[in-house]
Amino acid sequence: MPRASVTTDAFNAIAEPRRRQIIEALAGGGEHAVGELVLKLRLPQPAVSKHLGVLRKVGLVSVLKSGQHRLYTLAPEKLKPVHDCVINYERFWREHLQSIKERAERKARELEQRKSGTSQPTPMEKES
Repeated sequence: MPRASVTTDAFNAIAEPRRRQIIEALAGGGEHAVGELVLKLRLPQPAVSKHLGVLRKVGLVSVLKSGQHRLYTLAPEKLKPVHDCVINYERFWREHLQSIKERAERKARELEQRKSGTSQPTPMEKES
């Protein structure tokens, strides 16, 4: 049974880690030949060409033929839907990471107090 294409949009295309590596390599701007990306990413040329083809198909990269070379550039505006989706989770992660940080700092203070023999809780610890 043939496999359905999962690379019909930017979200599916960037799900593959090597495609994200290619996007990152192109994100610096400018035009890049396949050979340059092969050297930079240390991936086989057929794999880079295949992934560039997928990225081109969904519009994340454009290609310019220059003699025998194909030069690829990133189309960052096509990543905007991904950015707009992911940005919704930024507040969630910021709040959770802050909570984790506060808990770790409180535990570190408690451990230090136990080691030093003082066990007076801080005002924040009294509220907990």
